Formats: sequence, C-alpha cells, structure tokens
Amino acid sequence: MVSILITAGPTREYLDDVRYLSNGSSGRMGCALAEAAQAAGHRVTLVLGPVEISPPAGVTVRPVVSALEMQAAAAAAFGSSDVLIAAAAVADWRPAQRAAGKPPRDAGTRTIQLVPNPDIVAGLAAAKGPRVVVGFALEAAAAGFGPAIRRGRDKLRSKHLDCIVVNLHDAIGSTHTELVLCHADGRDEALPRQDKKAAAARIIAVAVQLRRAREPS
Repeated sequence: MVSILITAGPTREYLDDVRYLSNGSSGRMGCALAEAAQAAGHRVTLVLGPVEISPPAGVTVRPVVSALEMQAAAAAAFGSSDVLIAAAAVADWRPAQRAAGKPPRDAGTRTIQLVPNPDIVAGLAAAKGPRVVVGFALEAAAAGFGPAIRRGRDKLRSKHLDCIVVNLHDAIGSTHTELVLCHADGRDEALPRQDKKAAAARIIAVAVQLRRAREPS
C-alpha cells in the first residue's frame, strides 16, 4: 500500500467577505484520482478546494478555500506521503488586502492590487527526497498539444517533478479528458479522450510504479 496525497479543485481568493477570484475547476479529476487510488488499495488524503461534487466515501478529506490554506494542508500531509499528485487549479494571484464586509458598488473604475500565490507543487517537490511528485499543466486548447507539451516539459524541469499531466483547458467541467503524461526520462504517453475515471486509474498506476521503483530491492 502506498500513501497518496492529492490536491484538487480550485481555490478562492476573497476580495472581501462576498467577492472572490477563482476559476472553473470542478474537482472531478482530483476526486477521480482519489477514487482510483482507494480502489487500488492505497491510503488517500485529498486536499480539496471548494467544489460542488462529493469526494469519494472513505477518503481522508482536508477541505480548504484559499491557496495559502491549501499550501498549509498539503505541507502537513506531505511528510507521511509516498506520492503527491497535484491536480488542483490553484489561483495564481490573491488580493494584497481583503476588505471587510461587502463594500458597496460605486461609480467608476476600481484598481485591485494582487500578489502571487505560492507555487505549492514546486515548493513540496524541492524537498521530495524519494517521494514521487506528479503535477498537472492546463494549457490553452487553441494551439493543440504540441505547444502544450513543450510548456509542460518546461514546468516539469523547473519544478523538479517526476511526471506532469498535460491537458487542455476545454477539459474544465467536463466528465471526459484527453491527456499526455510527460515523464522526467523523456517519455510521452498519450491517453486518448476518455472518462476522467479511466484516465485517473492510469495516472495512479504510473505514480505508484514510479514510487515502487525507488524502493530498496
């Protein structure tokens, strides 16, 4: 049995007590990964942003809202994990200041100062040791997989990942996806368009295989 940590869903970065910055991630892929890992007999911790779907029963869920909350929850669980699969769509930016209450709408324009959120997967991968870290790269669909794979490989190298899952942004909210698994050894494994549950099972199998290859013989 392998201990697998999964981050999933979006984050919400609140401008005030009502309004926030976020994205359209449904959390379906992350929950599918948790379900597949549990079905394969592994121990699963799911750090889950705000979503409308229910996580798989029996999985340890750590609910979070913001990127900073996700970073803290993932860091706390990473020490006892063998594999991290970072499927969450973390907001790149958050407001520099959060206003109290709900400021009234006024005429004219308003400027919001934003600051960058932490790169959660890169931070954890920097101290991974024998653990396996798998990232996700969501890229624009218009240019197709060629440029997306090149950008994904850049992220794989810069973040010190063992594998990165490249998909296109039209998978957001869908029950199906088309993926390319880019391995650190240079291999690319294309998965045809299929149900996210089927794709998740393959990603889990790849991650577990990578982890077991590092175990002492």
